[in-house]
Amino acid sequence: MNSANTSITGAARQAPSLDGYPLVGILPKLWKNPLKFFLDTAIQYGDVVQMKMGSKEMYLVSRPESVKYILQDNNRNFRKGYDQAKPLMGEGLVTSEGDFWLRQRRIMQPSFHRDQIATFSNIMLQATEAMLERWRWPAQDGQPLDMAVEMMRLTQTIILRTMFSTDIGAQAETIGKAFDITLEHLNQILFSPFELLTRLPTPANLRHKRALRFLDDFVYGLITNRRKSGEDNGDLLSRLILARDQETGEGMTDQQVRDEVMTIFLAGHETTANALAWTWYLLSQHPEVEETIEAEIEVLSGGRPPTFEDISRLEYTNQVFSEALRLYPPAWMFVRHAVEDDVIGGYRVPAGMMLMISPYVTHRLPDVWEQPERFDPDRFSPERSKDRPRFSYYPFSGGPRVCIGNNFATVEALLIMARVVQCYRLRLVPGYRVEARPIATLQPHPGVLMQVTAK
Repeated sequence: MNSANTSITGAARQAPSLDGYPLVGILPKLWKNPLKFFLDTAIQYGDVVQMKMGSKEMYLVSRPESVKYILQDNNRNFRKGYDQAKPLMGEGLVTSEGDFWLRQRRIMQPSFHRDQIATFSNIMLQATEAMLERWRWPAQDGQPLDMAVEMMRLTQTIILRTMFSTDIGAQAETIGKAFDITLEHLNQILFSPFELLTRLPTPANLRHKRALRFLDDFVYGLITNRRKSGEDNGDLLSRLILARDQETGEGMTDQQVRDEVMTIFLAGHETTANALAWTWYLLSQHPEVEETIEAEIEVLSGGRPPTFEDISRLEYTNQVFSEALRLYPPAWMFVRHAVEDDVIGGYRVPAGMMLMISPYVTHRLPDVWEQPERFDPDRFSPERSKDRPRFSYYPFSGGPRVCIGNNFATVEALLIMARVVQCYRLRLVPGYRVEARPIATLQPHPGVLMQVTAK
């Protein structure tokens, strides 16, 4: 750091610190209810709080202005540091850093432009129609469906078809199961305080290694065949293979394409599935909100299925989805590591320190959000949103490293929401309890079991 920053650091305060236990730190308190623990800590101790989790020392940062400083204003001083995910994702957009990340982002950005998403929207709608047709028999028989499972299956189908087009064929189910295993492993390694446990030859770890070998063989085989044929199938794999850096004219190596394929799948479909499952859970508790969505869609489409062109006019539906993301952000916690000494919110942060930034916590701070525990889609109306601090709401992260697939996910979710609301009424099974389980993503546990009634 330069001398000016050094003097500022010296004048800064020491962040308040939580008391913990020897060796394990705050883990016994954390394990009881992680979401409540982090939120209560932020409310009680303030913007920046120091704590020890096992052998790891870290700071929890929660105020919008401090989150903005980390993710945007001084983002170069805070690296992501998801090294434990690199065996799965390699040097993909989630895990890579610096100039290499910037190059990859530049190459991949056109694949997620509006025109490309419009093309993929047809796949989203086709997969949704197939799901709704499959629901006919459970609806007639009164058989409940788990919306967490249904949404995961749907978003997985969509990402496989947008990624690989028709190349997966009869292997779709096998590929999906292999990705499920690697995703489960990713959840474990990102939330485990004891890294050694993820390396032991347990049945789960061995199952993950087999699944990863299968996926590597499959993806590399597709890349080889596509390069030989020179075909452009119009899917994401073709886009990645054919993409070129506008500044250098260079494309991606096979390894880089593989890493981005794994990253898009592992980071892309589970988050949207969880967001939709939480949305159905909330709508089941607020039928008047569902009725407003239905009325908006009816006025807009007159009963026809929604299309990509309708997205910008699904204003209230978008507000509902935004409010679901506020209350239950799938990416509920981000991690950054300070490269050099810094000052956040007036507190000293030493180089190398791990910082935890939680959308879940920021989204529920009572001095940032009025009645934060209340489900209120109108809080995202233009009138009520215009004066809100930028980083009071960041379900897709923010700054230069904002999620590259945020528009893809939003279009996908809105099309699914609109079509499902047109066709079915979903209500939580009486007495069924749903709890938020925070692992790598914020999952509804044990699921979202719902009665499905055709309209």
